[in-house]
Amino acid sequence: MKFSAEMHRCTCLFALLFFQWISAQEIMIRELDTGEPIMNVAVFNQDKSRTTLSGLDGSCDLSLFDRNERITFRHLSYRALRTSKAQIMRQGRTVYLELNPEQLEEVVMSVSKWEQQKKDIPQKIAGMDARAIAFTSPQTAADLLQNSGKVFVQKSQLGGGSPMIRGFATNRLLLSVDGVRMNNAIFRGGNIQNVISIDPFVVRNTEVIFGPGSVIYGSDAIGGVMNFYTLEPQYASAEGREVSGAVNYRHASANNEHTAHLDINLGRKRWAFLSSLTYNDFGDLAMGRFGPDAYLRNQYVSRVGGRDTLLVNSRPGKQVPTGYHQWSLMQKISHKPNNYWNFDLGLYYSSTSDYSRYDRLIRPDSEGTGLRSAEWYYGPQNWFMGNLQVLNKGRGKFFDRVKTTLAYQRFEESRYERDFQDPDRYGTAEEVDAISLNTDFENKKMGDFRLYYGAEYVFNKVGSRGSRYNITDGSLASAAARYPDGATWQTAAGYVNAEYKARPNLSFLSGARYSHVWIQADFDRTFYPFPFEEARLNNGALTGSLGLSWFPKADLQLTLNGATGFRSPNVDDIGKVFDSEPGSVVVPNPNLEPEYAYSAELGVMKNFNDKLVLKGAAFYTYLVDALVRRDYQFNGQDQIEYNGELSDVQAIQNAARAYVYGFELGLDAYLSEYLSVNSNLTITRGNEEDDSGADSPARHAAPTFGDVHLVWKNPRLKADLFLNFNGELSYDDLALSERSKSYIYASDANGNPYSPAWHTLNFRSRYQIGNRLHGSFSLENITNQRYRPYSSGLAAAGVNWILGLGYTF
Repeated sequence: MKFSAEMHRCTCLFALLFFQWISAQEIMIRELDTGEPIMNVAVFNQDKSRTTLSGLDGSCDLSLFDRNERITFRHLSYRALRTSKAQIMRQGRTVYLELNPEQLEEVVMSVSKWEQQKKDIPQKIAGMDARAIAFTSPQTAADLLQNSGKVFVQKSQLGGGSPMIRGFATNRLLLSVDGVRMNNAIFRGGNIQNVISIDPFVVRNTEVIFGPGSVIYGSDAIGGVMNFYTLEPQYASAEGREVSGAVNYRHASANNEHTAHLDINLGRKRWAFLSSLTYNDFGDLAMGRFGPDAYLRNQYVSRVGGRDTLLVNSRPGKQVPTGYHQWSLMQKISHKPNNYWNFDLGLYYSSTSDYSRYDRLIRPDSEGTGLRSAEWYYGPQNWFMGNLQVLNKGRGKFFDRVKTTLAYQRFEESRYERDFQDPDRYGTAEEVDAISLNTDFENKKMGDFRLYYGAEYVFNKVGSRGSRYNITDGSLASAAARYPDGATWQTAAGYVNAEYKARPNLSFLSGARYSHVWIQADFDRTFYPFPFEEARLNNGALTGSLGLSWFPKADLQLTLNGATGFRSPNVDDIGKVFDSEPGSVVVPNPNLEPEYAYSAELGVMKNFNDKLVLKGAAFYTYLVDALVRRDYQFNGQDQIEYNGELSDVQAIQNAARAYVYGFELGLDAYLSEYLSVNSNLTITRGNEEDDSGADSPARHAAPTFGDVHLVWKNPRLKADLFLNFNGELSYDDLALSERSKSYIYASDANGNPYSPAWHTLNFRSRYQIGNRLHGSFSLENITNQRYRPYSSGLAAAGVNWILGLGYTF
């Protein structure tokens, strides 16, 4: 018995020592820039007689290798590293791999919906991956786009962000999430905020196409396409179960933001599950100290003793009220029964609280001494999407891969407004049910010729209702809806896109698409005596593109691209009743046609010995039959009463023409192994024809804008000191519709509204504290400038420090 007990103790001691020895052989493999774990890294010795792979959490067991044996770490997206086990153990059992820039830039998805070499694409594409997004730490997806330095973003309120690309915005740009279009039948020409429904914490990659993308994406893709690709569930690298995840927290001082995020991945050999949850709480935004006094919030309306009361704002730099909160959830399930089939189910949900439309709350009354509105706010913006994608690889007679995407989306939005001392609050609420079906094929069986083709069907149904609520006696009555209730919008299309590699240094890309659109809307004449009872739209559009990418020398690329785009009228264009601005009301116009864009782009890129890269692009877009808001007559009248106010009548109409042109410049300089400089500059000009036939500045042609970044990084720390800047838009350069919004602009020497130039100095950093823990610190608008980006009702944040903490497991 004594001998048996001794044996037991020895066995336990041996097991403990063996466990400790095994644990000591385990290392972590992480990315140099972000510290994130890297899975599926191949680890092998010189003759490859001993090999292993890193797991889902980046861990790797080196017990197979001798202490002084040379080991290679290799991954497609990272530079290979050779070292020894002894050296790794001395450096804290962590291996850092550096991204391979060529691999990072090599593949894009947006142009054909399949992977293509970026160097073969004639259109300009800007991308941000999960590493860049995590480093910039955006509050919303709108901020994510703005942080790229290539997209201008307008904000009417904190809960918003309307991108502008090459002189186009709103329903002339297309939003896509995991291959499904977000644009729906009520995407409007005014500024929109649907992009904030996308949670930046779950975006693994963003690709922005500059210029028309109608061949692949159909209606609305005139100025560009913004594609958001979200995180994918990760399978286990071996039999069994692997669990990983991340926890993040962020705080920003300018709006007292508190954001928390959690995602968990459960991977098995054939199944994988990914769950994500994010909560954002934003307070009222504080503007900067040094700038135009016209931006200050000197007074606001509050309900005191049952009456609307104009109160003095004790902190005029605080924009009251702008705060809101938001929930974002995502659940993904992936199944891989064999090497030929993949099934992916994605469920997405986003919901905001009520949030004020700040630019309407700062409008002065007719006398200019008070405020016009006591209330103007959006109800919760809710978005749900269910997305099922089925991928089949190979063995088809006419394709190598085919992907079918079936999606259902539901959009809910509402708006409420009440004038000062008016007991009636008017509201409208809308819902859109959207079903889409896409089938996309890839054929690589023809040598240097690759063919992409497919078909699409989209169906939207709009629900809309109006109400009038008396806040004094609590009575509720029906009122005019914003849109025809039950209106439908649908489209069916087919496309083909071809890529031909004529030579190793010369590629051609060409495509064509035919789309057909139907609209059916029946008008309720209870509140307005419309001179029509219904609207029917039935039209088609043929679009195409042709471009080339040429490398006359290995370090010089020239691109040339021509494309057409179109936007078919939607329910918002044909059937909307709303107040576009003080004293104006937009009424339905059932007699609309599609608008067409004709675009050309020339690009150049020069690489100087991998030390300096210069990029440039020039573009021109001509828009005919442009859908714009113009004065109109309703039953022969120039004015009608809307929400108790006599208002000028306007309608969306096919104006004669519009055009935009501009230049985009970029610079990347690598000064040393650790230090680099990059910069972007965008110049856009545009004009549209007014009622008299004269040219006026285009509303969505953003002022000149850009940035300059000085970046330093080592294995644990990345730091970025950067300058953001915007040029001036004088009164003469403001669109006619913007000149009437003097309350959101500064005044020039003549008392006319204009958008002043501005610049901000900023700093951001990220530090890898340990193998799993990282922290970030940013200081925005260091000099505390008070500025308001062009066309925005919201002044930007003043000095703003941002703290972030993240943990991966």
